[in-house]
Amino acid sequence: MEIRLTRCFLAVDDHDKAIAFYRDALGLEVRDDVTFEDMRWVTVGAPSQPDVTIVLEPPTTDPNASQADREAMAELLAKGLLRGVIFATDDCDATFERISAAGGEVLQEPMEQPYGVRDCAFRDPAGNLLRFTQVLGK
Repeated sequence: MEIRLTRCFLAVDDHDKAIAFYRDALGLEVRDDVTFEDMRWVTVGAPSQPDVTIVLEPPTTDPNASQADREAMAELLAKGLLRGVIFATDDCDATFERISAAGGEVLQEPMEQPYGVRDCAFRDPAGNLLRFTQVLGK
């Protein structure tokens, strides 16, 4: 039996800003940009991983969510308290330079961690945490 990741989801409050960040700053390709009724979601992914997609969706896509739930999700997103994504890179420092030069909000400059990686961290325009790790010694 084989299990593989194909999609993960990140909440965004402005798809156009998200597209510009993930495409232009990170170098991911935009795969889909779908509008249905009053919702929009966008998928992006690394050209080297055609079978793995990040879905950029509104903070609350459940049509049965209450107004209070929608407001709570929007507040958590604005505070940067929702989950993020960890990317692998073969050059943490070059990745950091590219994203910071593109205006990415720096949370952590590149540093070596005691568990064998060099990593850095940013927030995307919606406040999601993005970490970029380079395995050391490889």
